[in-house]
Amino acid sequence: MKVVLDTSALIYWTLDPAKLTAPAAEAIAQATEIVVSAISVWEIGLKVKRGKLELPLSLHAYVDRLKRLERLTIEAVTVAVWLENLALAWEHRDPADRTIVATAVLAGCPLISSDGVIREFYPQAIW
Repeated sequence: MKVVLDTSALIYWTLDPAKLTAPAAEAIAQATEIVVSAISVWEIGLKVKRGKLELPLSLHAYVDRLKRLERLTIEAVTVAVWLENLALAWEHRDPADRTIVATAVLAGCPLISSDGVIREFYPQAIW
């Protein structure tokens, strides 16, 4: 099974796994492929710059570690993802959330997310 992680789920999984719910942790553990949108790297970087997130290492070192994780793929935001983002019948304005949902839609797989707004919109969301 393939899963997509939103930015918070990625942070929890890699830095504070106790914050994952049991269903989210189980879905990640059983996944054969874990996908993260590259927009999550941007979103994490913004959170660090604004003082809303403190990483125990530099952003570059964190991303390098992510790239070495088995089963994890950081997917570029492609034209297909942007087009799906625009096509979503969802009034949500956050570009990162829309892009992450579009990534999950195109992959046709569950999305691990703690965000209630995302879970309300995307029926395959797990938390």
